[in-house]
Amino acid sequence: MLIKEMPFYNRPSYKLVEKGSAYLDDAELLALIINSGDKKENAIDLSNRLLKKYNLHGLGNLSYNELKNEFKGDKVKPTKIMSLIELSKRYSKLTKGGYNSKAISSAKDVYDMLVDEMKDYKKEVFKIILLDTKNKPICVKDISIGTLNSSLVHPREVFKEAIKESANSIILVHNHPTDDPTPSNNDLEMTRRLAKSADILGIKILDHVIISKKGYDSISISYT
Repeated sequence: MLIKEMPFYNRPSYKLVEKGSAYLDDAELLALIINSGDKKENAIDLSNRLLKKYNLHGLGNLSYNELKNEFKGDKVKPTKIMSLIELSKRYSKLTKGGYNSKAISSAKDVYDMLVDEMKDYKKEVFKIILLDTKNKPICVKDISIGTLNSSLVHPREVFKEAIKESANSIILVHNHPTDDPTPSNNDLEMTRRLAKSADILGIKILDHVIISKKGYDSISISYT
């Protein structure tokens, strides 16, 4: 049955307008994004099939070509899904205090700020959060992308950004593509090396937070 053949009061768009988006289930919300199905599946059936196969989290891990295969070659629906997921990540970052007036006071604050963006990275990515004198984020900078080791994360690149933005302090952040956020020996050594440079420059390193799919760990230094 096509959605337009359903009773008007059962259509997702009607429910959303009359009762609010919270009243719709995941498949109905996804159907509104997809907008149309085909002769064999309406948009709701198609959404239910995808969610049963991948769930919401799994959809975010699919590439454009993988989504296009699920949509039988349709080139538009995959771009809608990928745009939705990216917007959701960015909205989540904002609401969790990424770029507002909330000061960072713990590794949990850092995790909440960046987990949606970083937990699904396939490679290790090293970032720094630049902070003002009240530990409020100024911005986040990417420093290194790829296999993380001490030679790839050079103090010059880390502190160049901090000096450029007149940051009072910084927080180091990187992800582990595995499920284990425990700091490696290399992570510990790199943190010590960067801390020595920070002392010379008078820029504090407050923490080094490691994010994974299963949580986070911290090589905490000081938030004061």
